[in-house]
Amino acid sequence: MAKVDHMTPEAPARGKPAARGWPAVVAVAAGTFTVVTSEMLPVGLLTPIGDALDVTEGTAGLTLTVTGIVAALSAPLLTSAVGGLDRRLVLCCLMALLTAADLLAAWSPDVTVMMVARVLIGIGMGGVWSLAGGLAGRLVPPDRAGPATSLVFSGIAVASVLGVPAGTYIGEWAGWRMAFVAVAALALLVTVAMAVLLPPLPAGRAVGLGGVIRLFGKPEVATGLAVVALLVCGHFAAYTYVRPVLEDVSGVGASLVGTLLLIYGVAGVAGNFLAGARAGRNTKGTLVVISAVLAVSVLLVPTLGVSTWGVVLLLTVWGVSYGGVSVSTQTWLASAAPEAREGATSLFVGVFNAAIAVGAMVGGRVADGFGTGSVMWLGGALAIGALLVTLFGRAPKAGAVTAG
Repeated sequence: MAKVDHMTPEAPARGKPAARGWPAVVAVAAGTFTVVTSEMLPVGLLTPIGDALDVTEGTAGLTLTVTGIVAALSAPLLTSAVGGLDRRLVLCCLMALLTAADLLAAWSPDVTVMMVARVLIGIGMGGVWSLAGGLAGRLVPPDRAGPATSLVFSGIAVASVLGVPAGTYIGEWAGWRMAFVAVAALALLVTVAMAVLLPPLPAGRAVGLGGVIRLFGKPEVATGLAVVALLVCGHFAAYTYVRPVLEDVSGVGASLVGTLLLIYGVAGVAGNFLAGARAGRNTKGTLVVISAVLAVSVLLVPTLGVSTWGVVLLLTVWGVSYGGVSVSTQTWLASAAPEAREGATSLFVGVFNAAIAVGAMVGGRVADGFGTGSVMWLGGALAIGALLVTLFGRAPKAGAVTAG
């Protein structure tokens, strides 16, 4: 086992951490929901964004790529850079930055300004996500740390599957710029909620980058991160361009896209809870099923998704399968490195967002070069790769997760 230093969990907040308890946990969960929604927002708005900024859909997809790259880099770097600062102050500042960035995106007159806004969103997202996971146990009694942490991460899962259809609906009703304004308003509300509800959260020991990097040397961690990379990259290679696929391949009208994505989102929330109930008992088996079902549903879109009912069925199955990815892979990594969960979380955030960036970028190149329907073949192939890695890679021992 690789030696990990500077990985001591942060000290609990002074006083009684449960005094503000669950309302504070909900505020942090709202923060994770908001940052991931901000990241995902362009997915359902690629066509109108591309038209307004006079760029191709593939180029518009780079708005997701830029945010993912920046979030991947900022997650481990910000965790170390904020060192001894109070976590409440840091979270509030990051949420304020997110508010300003979403407003800048809403105003953007050209793609350059939009990219600047998306860089700022990536900084806010990477920081909030990497810090939020370790705070839940400091806000509630120790015996409730597990459920509190699950609630914080549920914000990520729900945003991944509901943020996109919500943004799409707002875009249809009031224009894509108002979708960004709406998320900016939400970010401002969350900033205020965090300032009011969170207790002082002084930092514990700093997380050394060397100790984090050495976690790659653990086979169980490396396998888990590889599965994350393949599943997330494959999903976003296809899902980033789901609107043009629905319009071009399935013949779906713009007015129906939001409804279809909402169906996908509801299915994803169900998948999150289904996988969460099973992942703790059999993480490997859960990920095997998720990878296989995700691959099949995505690969069948170009053939069975040519009718409205066919695409409804496939999006539902796709949503259920991908909805369980976040909670299952997080459970895998927590089990793989129970002595260094904060470091494992920062790696998870980095790889997850890098995979979003790469998936969106490669999918854009494939869509522009071979047609929008081809991104489904790419996404399905990467999901098959994740299935093989899960089957033959090193899995963590059952029951390795520890509280806190």
